[in-house]
Order: sequence, then structure tokens, then C-alpha cells
Amino acid sequence: MEPAKNIVKIAIQMMGAYPQLIELNQSKPLSAVLKDVCDAWNISSSELYALQYVDGHQAYITELNRMEIKNGSILKLTTSPDKEASSLCQGVQSHNVDVRSESLKKLAVLSCDVTFAQEFISRDGLQVLSRAVEDEEERGEVMCHILRAISELMEHGFVSWETFSTTFIRKVVTFVNLNLMLVEITRLALIILESVVQSNTTLGTLVRQEVPPDRLLALLQLPDQETQIKVMALLVALLQTVGGRDRAEMLEYLWKKSMRQFIHKSIIHGWPQLGDEMRHYLYVLQCLSLGLLDGRMRIAMDPNDAEQRQQLQNLRLVAFPNEVDEGGHMTSERRRSLSAKEFRKLGFTNNGSPWQDLDHAPPGLLALDNMVYFSTRWPSAYSRFVLENSSREDKHVCPFARSSIHLTLILCEILQVGEAASETGQHFLTLFYAQDHFLQELFCVCIQVLNKTWKEMRATQEDFDKVMHVVKEQISRTLGHAPTSLEFFRTKISSLNYSEILRRRQEERLNQDEALSPPVMDLRKQLQPELLDLIKQHRLHYLCEGTKFRKISSRRRQDKLWFCRLSPNHKVLHYGDVEDKIDNPPIEILAQKISVVDIKYVLTGKDCPHMKEKNSGKQNKDLMDQAFSVCYDVDCCLNFIAPSSTDFCLWLDGLNALLGREMPSERTRTDLDLLLNTELKLRLLDLENISIPDQPPPIPPRPKNFDYCYQFTSTEA
Repeated sequence: MEPAKNIVKIAIQMMGAYPQLIELNQSKPLSAVLKDVCDAWNISSSELYALQYVDGHQAYITELNRMEIKNGSILKLTTSPDKEASSLCQGVQSHNVDVRSESLKKLAVLSCDVTFAQEFISRDGLQVLSRAVEDEEERGEVMCHILRAISELMEHGFVSWETFSTTFIRKVVTFVNLNLMLVEITRLALIILESVVQSNTTLGTLVRQEVPPDRLLALLQLPDQETQIKVMALLVALLQTVGGRDRAEMLEYLWKKSMRQFIHKSIIHGWPQLGDEMRHYLYVLQCLSLGLLDGRMRIAMDPNDAEQRQQLQNLRLVAFPNEVDEGGHMTSERRRSLSAKEFRKLGFTNNGSPWQDLDHAPPGLLALDNMVYFSTRWPSAYSRFVLENSSREDKHVCPFARSSIHLTLILCEILQVGEAASETGQHFLTLFYAQDHFLQELFCVCIQVLNKTWKEMRATQEDFDKVMHVVKEQISRTLGHAPTSLEFFRTKISSLNYSEILRRRQEERLNQDEALSPPVMDLRKQLQPELLDLIKQHRLHYLCEGTKFRKISSRRRQDKLWFCRLSPNHKVLHYGDVEDKIDNPPIEILAQKISVVDIKYVLTGKDCPHMKEKNSGKQNKDLMDQAFSVCYDVDCCLNFIAPSSTDFCLWLDGLNALLGREMPSERTRTDLDLLLNTELKLRLLDLENISIPDQPPPIPPRPKNFDYCYQFTSTEA
């Protein structure tokens, strides 16, 4: 007898015939299964037919994918992929407009299937479709079907884009560059061009030459999310396939055209919800932009470069303008001595040759860029930093230059500057798109935080690494809050002072120790049933006290009230209309009731009968989030809309507790965690600062004798 795991119960349909319910033997050849199905419908030549899914993308069943068939699947008997491909290949070349249109429409759907695609491509189907695009004989929806079919067929990777002609690519480019009646054609053209660019062929170079960035920016500003996604996909593909210099020029041009501002305002804050695709493209665009800093980060300072030497001198001149004026009448030796002293005040360790501090790459010249930006963008804050530390004792001085170099290295590490973008990454910083000169502005905020933290820690030169570790933690934690603006970042990181960092470290250490300790984990498991029962009693008590609900009519009027409460013996739900002035009506005036034993199930949200007719909208969404129904008969339900989310959670938990089910609300999980943590801390209070071993102490061996036992006699009684 065949094992049960090899038998799948399915239904097979065919137009004009009664469906067959069969038990598909997965160990039986597919050709034999097809013959049995065809014989049942008196169909000859079973080799001309195939099985296909009814739902989804209607994939053909083959020996390779047949194990994916599940119990209850619905299949249909249809013509085989090779026969269908041959028929459609002839149909798309037909002179009959209706036949050609229907063939292309069907082709666009079937091209998703790998088996059909292989058969169609082997019959030179792609050449037929490319000629139709080049000649542009078709317009409107028919052209949509052609482009979609080409896109889907090429996704399988059977042939290279090099098989297409430059004429075809130029024609597709015109669908992007021109304002067409159907935006769907533009979208499909963008998809094809993205694939061409990613193929790294000579045709990709043609796309980069023929599609101007201004046109892509214009399409990006169309109020259509699908089009915006396709434009971002092509932009990212173009940026990824060009060299560093071309990429820098292209990004500089896009930023000058206010692309960053548009993304921040109209996409990040304009869309109700960003999908996975757009999140990925924003992440890649951020990586590519920050990657342009990699060159400066990996180049050490050249002491023979006049421009770099002048930048270094400007740092000194901005910090000590008075000393510079006085130095005009000094000898060259005295001037060099003064310069060395000032560079030492700036925090350069090699004050005689300050360029040696920038001899390490990374962070290389990027650290110099950040220091220069801070001194010119915020000259007063820069001068205050330097002068404040100049007045301190030498051992308590926070060295500006040394701190800036290490801070730049920290920012590059946190922001992953120079690292390749992940193919599946989606984590981007809204702050990146909210701010011009992102890294430099972030540096200006963080260097001031560093000085503040240095003072709070009362640090000395020996504590330098410790301070930088704290600053790195401050930056990482603040970015973890996903700041939406530089001001938000500044406020958040300022509140995260050294004492707060210590408090959070201690709290996390305690929680981690408790969470990872096996004895504590065992104790949590032992306490959980007792505390869940306590929560259950609270929910039932809350239902016994009752709640006042509002009736909401089709016009959303909320003037009528009704009250519902559970009887003290937990057997009956009493409810009825009440006046607004009555806060806690007794059970006696609640005329209607439902026995708890009659309750079948509880529905929530859009599954409730009174919510099924509601359309979308913020107000209706709020109502759905607080709606639940108690169903106690075949078609009888008592419908509720809770006055608040708290009431919704408490009632939902209470009703499920009455029915002997788990309490599903988020409030239960929150209450349970709170009670568990509180109970654990109380029980472990006597063990504070005592390490809990992972294993219990060993039991001592049994004594050799029991002479120490006291012998009790009846005389003593």
C-alpha cells in the first residue's frame, strides 16, 4: 500500500466538464496521471495536455515542481506548454487584430511560468516581440502586453539582453522620454531598461547615454507610487554600474536638482507606508552616496600638498586670531614656536608636524574635511571648544584634533562608509535625506557632545579610549531611535548623558544576567501560570464591573448608550440600554442576557458583522481596531465598539478567559512581563551582587552513620 505522505487529495477542472476529485499518487509518473485524467473525460492524446494551477500565476505542473502540490489544491487540465507556446507564437503574428490582441494578453500572463517561457523562447518568440516594439505597430494596452511579456520572459535568464538590437533599446527609451497616454507603458519601459543596465552589456551604456537624469527626476515627481518605485530602481541601477567619478558627478547633479528634498518630503513623509522595494532603493542610494567619502577616508595627508597645508593652517588661524595678529613682528623661529604651541592647544599630538596626525587612513583626509567644516560652519562653537580646553589643566584637556580624528573613524564605522550595499538591505536613515552635508553636520553635533561627555566623566588623557567608547554608544543609541531631523538627533543625544549611559548599561546588564541565567529562566516558567491566573481574575472582575458602550449608527451618530456586564457567578452576560447619567446600572435593570455556555466564539476587527460594510478611512480604521462581537447562535451576534483600546483589550481577554482560551491581547503580554519582572526582582532581592550559578550546588554524600540522631524514649514523654 502506498504511504499516505505520497498521496495528495486534489480537484481537477476542465471547461464544460464536471470536476474530478482524485487522490494524486506522487510516486506515479506525471504522464500516467495525465492519461488517467484524460481517460476519465474520454480525451485522447493525453500527451497534448498538462495540468496547471487555477489560482496564483497559473504555473504548469512538471516533474520538478509536482511535490509542491498540497492537499486541497485545485488544478485544471489545459493544453501542454509546447502546444500553447506554438499557438501563441502564431497568434501574435496574426494579421487579425483581435486574434493578435488576445494572444498577446494571454502571453503576458503565461510568460511568468518557466516551462512555458522556455518553449516560447525556443520558437524565436522574443525576436517576434522585439520586432513588434521596433515597428511600433501596436499602441495602448496591446503594447503593454508586449512589454510585460518581454520583461517576464527575460526574468528567467535563458537568453542575454545582447540578443536585442540597439533599435529596440532606443524605442523603449522613447517610451520613457516621451509623455505617453498610458503610464503603464512608461512603467514597463523603466523595468526593461533597469534590467538592461544591470546586465552590464553595451546596451546598458546606451541606456545611460539616452535617458537624461532630468527626465527621471520629472517622472519621480509624478503622483504615482508604482512609477516612483520603477524610477528609483532605474536610478539606483544607473548609479551602481558607473565608475566612482561618474557616480559622484551624477549624484551631485541629482542633489543640486533637489532630489534629496523631494524624497524626504514627498516619499518618506508623503507615502502612508513605504514598501520593501522603496526602502531597499533608499538604503542603496544612501550607501552609494556615503560611499563617495571612501576615497577621502583612505587617503592620508600629503605634507607637500599646498591646499591641504593651508586647510591645516586655517584651523589654527580661526581658533587663535589674536595670536596670529601679534605674530606679525616675530622672528621666524618665534613664529614656529608659537605655531607649534597653538597646534598643541588644538589637540595635535605631533604639534611640530601636525600633518603626521592625519597620516593614518582611515580616516585620512576625511577627518581634516570634518574639522575644517566645523570651524567654518560653526566658528563660535569651534572657538569655544578650543578656548575652553586651553584653560584646563593639561591632564584634563579634551584634544580637539585627536578627538575629531577618532570621532570621524567612529562615524564611518557606524554609517558603514565604503561598504558595499546589501542585496536585501532596507535600513536607511531618514536623517540622511533630511540634511545636506549629512556626515559633516552629524560630526558638528557629535564633537560638541564629545566635549560635554568628557567634562561629565572628568576624563584625563588616560581615559581617552573610554570616552570615545561612551560617545560611540551615545551615537549608536540615538541613531537607533530613527531621528527624522538633525534637531531631533541633537536633542536626543544631549539627553543621553554619561550618567544615563551608565544607568542603561547597569539595567541591561541586570536584565541580561537574569534572562540568561538558567535558574532564573526556570523560575520564570514556574511563576508564569500563577501570574496568568491572576491576570485572568482581574479581567473577569473587570467584566463583572461592566462597561458603558455607545451605539454608532450608519451616520456615525453616538448619542445612544448601552451597558454590558458579567454576572458575579460568571455564567451570564447582562446588557441593555441606559441613560448617560447612569454610570453603574445594576443587573436588574439590564433586560437582555446571554448565557456564557451559549457563546460560540468572539470576532474582532473587520471580521465583525457590524464592520463588514465599513469602508476604508482613518475614522473607520479606529472603529475597526476597537470592534468585537460575541457570537452565540448561528446568525446571532452581540456587537461592541469599545470606548478605548484599553477597554477593547480587557474585554477581549475576559471573554476568551470565559471560554477557556488564551488571552490574546497585547495588554496581557505587557502585564505578564511587568508582573514577572517585579516578582523576580523581589525574590532575587536578597541575592543582589551575588552571582547565580548556572548549575545547582552538588548534593553532599550520605553520612557513613547516623549516630548524631537523638534517640527519643517514651520515658521522656
